[in-house]
Amino acid sequence: MHYPIIIQNEALGGQIILGILFAILFYMILHFLVKTLEMGYVLRNMRPWYTHFYFFQKKLNRDQKNILKKSFPFYNRLSKKHQSYFEHRVACFIKDKDFIGRDQFKITDEVEVLISATAVMLTFGFRDFYIGIISKIIVYPDVYYSKLNNTYHKGEFNPRLNTLVLCWKDFKLGLDVDNDNLNLGIHEFTHAIHINSMKERDISSTIFSDTFKELTELLLNEPNLREALVNSHYFRKYAFTNQFEFLAVIMETFIETPTEFKAKFPEVYGKTKQMLNFHFAGY
Repeated sequence: MHYPIIIQNEALGGQIILGILFAILFYMILHFLVKTLEMGYVLRNMRPWYTHFYFFQKKLNRDQKNILKKSFPFYNRLSKKHQSYFEHRVACFIKDKDFIGRDQFKITDEVEVLISATAVMLTFGFRDFYIGIISKIIVYPDVYYSKLNNTYHKGEFNPRLNTLVLCWKDFKLGLDVDNDNLNLGIHEFTHAIHINSMKERDISSTIFSDTFKELTELLLNEPNLREALVNSHYFRKYAFTNQFEFLAVIMETFIETPTEFKAKFPEVYGKTKQMLNFHFAGY
């Protein structure tokens, strides 16, 4: 007869289950309170409570880090602390995406690092930097024929296939000439970030999407500002094709010539900075 032992074990099992349920309930309440407090902070400040917090930081190897130092000026303008965060995010982004070469193009460390660094740069003020709507990045050596509209392209983003496509020749040219407000990588990644922000409801996507709505309303309500943007010729004509191209072009301009952008159109610059939560590297 072992009834006392059985009863004791059942009581202990019940206490463990109650303890687990209490812990889950406590976590849910705490999570809700934190989210509520952060949302209040976001509504007041239009920026996340925090952006960078990592238990373990991934590292780039020496060759990968040298590629950043040699070919990505934005990385060199960051503080040492932010450089370590940047490296971690580049390493994570490379691991998260499938890089595919077309027309016999070889995917090298340089290709992976520089394309990933462009995405990480644009989302460096985001908490969630993966741009989840992208799963594959296809790279051609030169312009390629696209079946989307039966013409030759330098780059495109296909949300239906979760695929970003780039011509390496023009992508690299956009990096090498960094003051002409033409950057293929920034342009196409902005399209992906824009659409991703419309689908996701994380803090950074919400700030990006809501701020872009504020910018759109600003331009609708101030025709003089809208006319000044068009007549300045500071933004190329392609910007005024539609709202998607407008956003992509102003992002190119914001990254490449921020001082001139701020001087010419401080309100638009401010909204762009708020969209990206850019508070580093002199922006």
